[in-house]
Amino acid sequence: MSEIKTFQDLDLSPEVMNALKKMGCKRPTTVQREAIPLMMDNMSIIAKAPTGTGKTFAFGIPILEYLNLDVKFVQALILCPTRELALQINSELKLLGKYIEGFKSVALIGGQGMHIQTERLKKNPQVVVATPGRLLDMCRRGNIDISEIYTLVLDEADEMLKMGFIKDIRAIMALTPKDKQIALFSATMPREVQDITWQFMDGAAEIDVMPKAEDHPDIEQFIVSCPVKDKIRNIVLIMGREDIRKAIVFCNTKTEASKVCARLSQSGISSEVLHGDISQGARNRVMESYRKDKFDVLVATDVVARGIDVDDIEAVFNYDIPNENELYLHRIGRTARAGKRGRSFSLVSFMEQGRMDEIIRYTKVDPSPYVLPDQL
Repeated sequence: MSEIKTFQDLDLSPEVMNALKKMGCKRPTTVQREAIPLMMDNMSIIAKAPTGTGKTFAFGIPILEYLNLDVKFVQALILCPTRELALQINSELKLLGKYIEGFKSVALIGGQGMHIQTERLKKNPQVVVATPGRLLDMCRRGNIDISEIYTLVLDEADEMLKMGFIKDIRAIMALTPKDKQIALFSATMPREVQDITWQFMDGAAEIDVMPKAEDHPDIEQFIVSCPVKDKIRNIVLIMGREDIRKAIVFCNTKTEASKVCARLSQSGISSEVLHGDISQGARNRVMESYRKDKFDVLVATDVVARGIDVDDIEAVFNYDIPNENELYLHRIGRTARAGKRGRSFSLVSFMEQGRMDEIIRYTKVDPSPYVLPDQL
């Protein structure tokens, strides 16, 4: 597969190629180069791949290439752990399938009216993106039939199992055909994920895509060494000094995110917060305002951040250093979208330095020290 350098090398349909061209995508990422040919050969795959490396197109392109637009049943089912990620995947699939006449996909998530989703299902979408709980609920009510699907995607499988969806996933598996293609994507391979692969995916091809710098080519990464008490002041200072107008600040907890948002607002930076306690409707409104540049800084926790896909985010700030290595790549991947350059600033206190060193070893990145004026 080493000869695959551009999307043209994958022999894709004109409709998908047009969509990729429109989005400015020329070169497939590592996981796309490895997964797309296997899935297009109808193989099941187990892919160990970190977030932010282009997984949606890795499974989305093969699904779209083999759609049968003449049948009425659901052909592909994509399961993922959070509402935001489901909405993001659905949005990316719509962009990818923009030139396929008759293509329809729908997201089934909690926090959104069931009657609205039922109406959308009546239009016979070929692809359904769902969180496990809502999908199972819709199946039990007879609102959706998944007994004839061709492909099942389990995206961020480790996160789904960590959130307690194992019973739901097994129940969903039982409602699908035995001969379906399965594509499992997971940043880590804990025992629970391995159990799923052993039970349902005998003979699947395995892909191990470690983080590669080439998949994050345009993100300039910095470490800002400072005490916790100076972190807000330094975010404000860096934004002014670097003329950053649109940014995301990541925190590890809901409480911290709310505090940081309030303190940034007090410092004169227009900010809004997103975390798990905020209703789906409110989250949608915040994201809509953010896309329309009605405020400058989005303060978020990792759970909701999985669905943040905005093209013009100039910088990411790690107010807290993430507790898991993969989350670092996921966070910084929110900037440098759609071919643009981006920057990330990790504010590292003395107590967090060991955690940051571990992330650097894992990701094989080498952030530059960012020198503040009072450190000169």
